[in-house]
Order: sequence, then structure tokens, then C-alpha cells
Amino acid sequence: MAGVVHRFLLLLLFVAAAAMPASINAAASSQTDALLAWKASLTNVTALSAWTRVAPVCGWSGVACDAAGRAARLRLPSLGLSGGLDALDFAALPALTELDLSGNGFSGSIPSNISHLRSLAVLDLSNNKFVGSIPPQLGDLSGLIELRLDDNFLFGDIPHQLSRLPKIVHFDLGYNYLTIPDYRKFSPMHTVKFLSLCGNSLNGSFPEFVLRSSNITYLDLSVNDFSGPIPDLLPEKLPNLRHLNLSFNAFSGRIPDSLRRLTKLQDLRIRNNNLTGGIPKFLGSMGQLRVLALGYNPLGGQIPPVLGQLQMLEELQISGAGLVSTLPLQLADLKNLSVLNLAYNKLSGNLPLAFARLQAMRVFGISSNNLTGDITRDLFTSWPELEFFGVDSNMFTGKIPPELGKARKLNVLLMHDNRLSGSIPPALGSLTSLKYLDLSANNLTGGIPSALGHLSHLKFLNLSHNSISGPIMGNLGNNFKLQGVGSSGNSSNSGSAFCMLLSLQNLDLSNNKLTGKLPDCWWNLQDLQFMDISHNDFSGEISALGTSYNCSLHSVYLAGNGFTGVFPSALEGCKTLVSLDIGNNKFFGNIPPWIGKGFPSLGILILKSNNFTGEIPSELSQLSQLQLLDMSNNGLTGSIPRSFSNLTSMKNKKLISPQELLQLLSSGDRIDTIWKGQEQIFKINFSGLDFFQLLTGIDLSGNALSKCIPDELTNLQGLQFLNLSRNHLSCNIPGNIGSLKNLESLDLSSNELSGAIPPSLAGISTLSILNLSNNNLSGKIPFGNQLQTLIDPSIYSKNVGLCGFPLNISCTNSSLASDERYCRTCEDQYLSYFVMSGVVSGLCLWFGMFFSIETLRYAIICFVDAIQCKVMQKVSYINQFLSRGNTA
Repeated sequence: MAGVVHRFLLLLLFVAAAAMPASINAAASSQTDALLAWKASLTNVTALSAWTRVAPVCGWSGVACDAAGRAARLRLPSLGLSGGLDALDFAALPALTELDLSGNGFSGSIPSNISHLRSLAVLDLSNNKFVGSIPPQLGDLSGLIELRLDDNFLFGDIPHQLSRLPKIVHFDLGYNYLTIPDYRKFSPMHTVKFLSLCGNSLNGSFPEFVLRSSNITYLDLSVNDFSGPIPDLLPEKLPNLRHLNLSFNAFSGRIPDSLRRLTKLQDLRIRNNNLTGGIPKFLGSMGQLRVLALGYNPLGGQIPPVLGQLQMLEELQISGAGLVSTLPLQLADLKNLSVLNLAYNKLSGNLPLAFARLQAMRVFGISSNNLTGDITRDLFTSWPELEFFGVDSNMFTGKIPPELGKARKLNVLLMHDNRLSGSIPPALGSLTSLKYLDLSANNLTGGIPSALGHLSHLKFLNLSHNSISGPIMGNLGNNFKLQGVGSSGNSSNSGSAFCMLLSLQNLDLSNNKLTGKLPDCWWNLQDLQFMDISHNDFSGEISALGTSYNCSLHSVYLAGNGFTGVFPSALEGCKTLVSLDIGNNKFFGNIPPWIGKGFPSLGILILKSNNFTGEIPSELSQLSQLQLLDMSNNGLTGSIPRSFSNLTSMKNKKLISPQELLQLLSSGDRIDTIWKGQEQIFKINFSGLDFFQLLTGIDLSGNALSKCIPDELTNLQGLQFLNLSRNHLSCNIPGNIGSLKNLESLDLSSNELSGAIPPSLAGISTLSILNLSNNNLSGKIPFGNQLQTLIDPSIYSKNVGLCGFPLNISCTNSSLASDERYCRTCEDQYLSYFVMSGVVSGLCLWFGMFFSIETLRYAIICFVDAIQCKVMQKVSYINQFLSRGNTA
């Protein structure tokens, strides 16, 4: 019997052994089909060209298999792949322990059936374009050690199920749009060491579940909306912290003294919060610190000299903290310090000579302070690793040290807005790694050294607002990488060397003494986006260009020169133009109608103070993005086009996002315009709001425009200023002018306007500048609301028929407007008509009843007879009294 059982078991083993290759082959076939089907659903799959049935799966790029031939690791980072995960059959990959698709272009949602990968230990979907919510089913991946979903577009609540992953060590959900509505549902994550929730929309106080995750060594909660104090219990709850980043939140209060007990902390970043109370001295005792970033908190106070004890410190960043201090000499003891940023404070005193001992210095920034004295020349011979040197916006004096040429690794040199004098040292030509050079707004003299032509990597050069003379470029004309040049406000008299700068994107030569004709070759700089040559002495006509001209210009400023000729046809090919200012020149002729279609993105159009004639083209109303239109002081005739009501961007407040604002600021766009009665340079200023309103207005003053102000103009409810003064406009002011509810400045003076001032004008609550003088207006000035704050009588002067506040003319009948007197006469006449008709109707009624009703007729006659008797008696008494008086 035992032999039979033994033989039976051997038979079973044989059958099982025979079946194993079949099952293995089936599994291999299944995973092959699954991966190939997924590949077929993707795009940009050049990197997966080896994925074919000809080769076994284990030989495919990015695929690693276990001993049984099953796919165990799928690593496809940064291959340019795009598509989704819905077509991938995860059930066909039961042995997969690692899935790395980071750094690609995958999109769509993360499928919930990814939880079928029960063996998965590493899931990295970071830096893609995944959207939607995180599937709670990821919490079922009990073997997961690393979860990286950062840098996607995920939104919604973070599933609390993820906090129960029993083996998780690395947990990164940073830079998405995630929220946590109820932290109480989260469990302590006792195994996690790396926890990053940065760059989301998390709010509330410091998360309690984080404090209960006691093994965290790396914690990043930055760029969220957390508020309240930093917990005092942080060292007791998270004693192993080495990296703590709470920057860009709304934490408030003092930096807690308890942080000194974080004895393992090496990196402390709590910048951009609302922390107060100064820089605590205990930080000087945390000798293990390598990074200390406290900037952009309203800390105030001084820089504690004890920070010089942090011998391991590599980065010290306390910019924008309201510090009122000198630079402590003790900071020179930080031998490992490579980054020092103390910009945007109120530091005073000199730059210590002892700082030359900081031989590891790589980034040095002390911009926007009140530092004085010379710039220490020994710095540049002692700092061989220097890459960034920013001392701009201080009060440094003396000359630029020639020793700067020793800092051969320097990429950025910012020394603008100081009081530096002397000439530009030729030694700067040795800075062959230099990319950004800004020496503007100093007292520099002389020419531009030819040695600067050796700066072959230079991209941006700004020498504006000095007293530099001679040719602007010198040998820099051979620098094909130069993208931006600023040399405004100097005495330079030649700019002919720009034609070879084929990479040039920004050119600012405003406020110099450049003369002659504008070089035709400048229009061939096909990467040029910003060109400002305003306020020079250029003259002559701007040449017409061929049809092959490819213009990339966004902003063109030609104002304040002596250009002549008709409107420059060279601009006709600039389809991307946003800002155009050719004011204060000698251009003449008609304004071309093609502007309306030729510049679809135009937001600023300044044609003022030229010799343009003819009518305003109605085609300008096609400029849907236009927000500023200035055609003042020309010889324009005809009427104001009614079609201006179609200027879309003037119909409402023009709002832009912070991102758009920063783009405008970086482009340097600004215009010269009349704003509230004064010649000003308009430029948008960053103020920290969610949205920003751009100036919107129309100035047609100083022309020969006639006829009425179109009623349609009042549809432009986004206007902030409107100037139609010094024309020949007639008729009444539009009665609906109160519709311009955002108007701040209105000037209709020196025209031939008549009639009364519309009462709706008093309803513009934003109005602060008004001028209606020198017209034929009459009647009572409206009173109330914002108008009662405009108390200067000159704004209504030389209108002989006006009366009322603030004029010292009372509104008597004789001073009423002609149409008001006409209305009073009309009212009197209508009243007379009503009284007369009432009397006649009453007589007819009574006479009709008198003759038709006999009893009524008899009663009336008796009543009249009785009255007559009484009247005769009274008369008799009066006669007797008078006769007695005469006798006496």
C-alpha cells in the first residue's frame, strides 16, 4: 500500500512539473501582451522601440525580471513618454515591486486598480501631468515603502487611508493642489522618515498627525497656508529632525526657544512667514546647522554676533527681515559659508574687510540696504569660487575695484544704484563666465572698454543712467549671445554696432544723445522683442522694409526724437506688438487704418504730439486689447468715431494675474502719458494683491475734432481717464456720462459744449480730477456725492451760464439755463391750461345742471337771493360808518 501511495505522489509531482513551464509561459505571454497594449496607447514612444515580440520582456529597456522571468521592476524615468495608465493591465504584473514613470508627460487620472500591484514597494509617478484625486485604494499597497506623486496636478483631499501604509518610509505628495479637510482621520505614520506635503493648498494649524509621526527626519510643509505658532513640542515629538522647511506659510509668533533642543537639525528654513521677535540668540548654539533661512519675516532687530559660532554653516539667508544692524565682524569666522543673503534690510555701516576670510563664498547678496564706503577689493582675490555678487541699491562710493577681474567664475555682477565713480575697469573683460552685468545708476564716466568684447557669454548688459560717452558697444558687437542691452540716460553718441547682435532680445538706449537716421539693420534683429530708443536725437524717416521682414517686436518706444515722415510702415509686419509709443516726433499724414487689423494684441498706442492730420480711423475700434490710446496734440479733424464703443478692454476694469504682471515688469514696459493733469511715466508696480488693475484711458486733446461727444463713448465703463479738451466739440455732454463708474479724471475743457451738466456726473464716486472750463455750459452745477469734494471753482470757469457751488453765483431765475427757463415757462403754461380747463368744465357742469333740474335751479336762486340780501346789508352798514366819520 505504501508503494502505491509513493508512486501516486511521484505521478503528481511529474504532472505538476510538466504543467509549470506552461504556467510560466502563460504568465510571460500575459505580461508581454499587457505591456505592448499599453505601449500602443502611448505617444512619443521612441525610447520603447525595443519593446517588440521578437525580444523577450526581460530584455526590454527599463524592464528587470525576477528569477522566474516575471517583470519585477519597470523603470522608465524622463523618456518623454506621454499618454495615460488606463490601458495598462496591472493584474498581469503581479511580481512588480517598482514602478518608476517619473519625469514624463503622463496625464489623466491615476487608476484605482493600480492597487492590484500587491508586491509593489516603490511607486514613483512624480513630475508628470496626472490630474484628479488620489485613489484611496493606494492605501491597500501594504508593501509600499516609497510613494512619490509630487509635481502633478492632483487635487482634492489627501486620502487618510495613505497614512495607514504599514511600511512607508518615503512619502512625497508635494506641488499639487491637495487639501486635508480633517486631520483627525489620519493615523500616525510611525515608519515614515521623509514626509513632504509642500506646494499644496493645506491650511489650519500645524498638522497633529505629523507631530505623532515620531521617526521623521525630513519634513517639508512649505508653500501652503498653515498658520498659528510653530509648536513648542516639536523637539519632543520629532526628535530626529534633520531637515525642517516651513517656508511660505502664515506661521506667526516668535521662533520658539525649544528649537534649540533639535540637536540633529542641520537645515532650518522658515522664511516667508509672519514670525516676529528678532533673530533668537540661541541659534548660535546649534552648531550642527548647515542652512539657516529666516528671510521675509518681520523679525526686526539686529544680526546676533553669536551666529559667527556656527562653524558648519554653509548658507545664511535673512533677507527682507526688517533688520536694523551693521554687519557683525563675527560672520567672518564662518569658514564654510558659501551663500550669504542679507538683501532688503536696513543694514548700515561698511562692508568689513574681514569678510575676505570667507574663502568658500559663492553667492554674496547685500542688495537694497544702506551700506556705505568702498567695496573691499580684497574680496575678489580671496573668493575664488564667487559666482554671484549683488551689492546694488546701497550707497557705496569709490571706484569699481579692478581686482574684480580675478573672480573668474562670476556669472552675475550687480552694482547698480550706488554712488560709484570713475571709469569701467578694463579688467572686467577677464570675467569670461559673466552673463549678467548691471552697473546702471551710478556716476561712472568715460567710455566702454574694448576689453568687454571678451565677454563672450554675456547675455544682459545695463550701463544706463551714468555719464558714459562715446560708442555704446565698442567691440561688444561681436557678442552673438548678448540678449539685452541697457544704456539709457548716458551721453553716448553712437549705436551702430548692434547689427551683428543676432540674439538680442531687449535693447534700451533711451535718454542718450544718439543722432542721425535709425539704422535699417536694427529691424533685421529677428529675436528683438523690446526696443526703447526714446529721448535721443534721431531724425529722418524710418525706411520701409521688404515683404520678407519677420518682426518679433512686442514693445517699441521711439518717443522724443525728431523722426519725420508718415506713420512707419516698417511696423506693419509686427503682428505681436503690444506697446507702441511714437509720440513727440514730427510724423505727419493720416493715421493708417491697417493698425486696427495689423496689431491684434496692441494694448498701448501713443501717437501724441506729432503732426498727424485727417480723421481718426474707425478701424481702430478693432483693437480689442487696447487699454491706453493717446492721440493728443495733433491736427486730427472730424468726429470721434462712435465705433470706439467696441474697444473691448475699455468696457470693464482691466485686471491681470500676478503671473501676467511679472511678465510685464520683466519686459520693462512703461509709457509717458498725461495722468491726472501731470506728465508722468506710467509703469505697473507690484503690490502683493491677487489681481492688478491696468491704467485705462483715452486722450484726444489738442486736436480739431468737432461735432458731438458720441453717447456710445459712455459704454467704456472701464475708463479711468478721458481727455477730450482743446477741440471744437459741441452739443451737450452725454446725459449718461455717469455710466463711466471707474472714471478718475475727466477733462472736457476748451470746447464748445452747451446745455446743462448732466446730474449723472455726480454719481461717479471715483472722480478726483474734473475740468469743464471754457465752454458754453449753463444751468445749475449738480451737487452731492463725489462732486461736492471738487471745490476749485476754476474747473467750471468761463461758462457764463453756470451757477451754484463751488461758483460764487446763485441760481436765480435770471441765471437759469435757457433750457431750464424754457421748462419753467412750459410748466407755468401747462398749469394755466389745467386751471382754465377746470374752470370751464365746472361752469359747463353747473350750468347744465342749473337748466336741466328744476328743484336745483329753485334752490340755487333762493341761495343767491339770500347772499345778495346779506351783502347789501353789509354795504349799508359800511356806508353809514363812513358818513359818520366824515361828519366828525
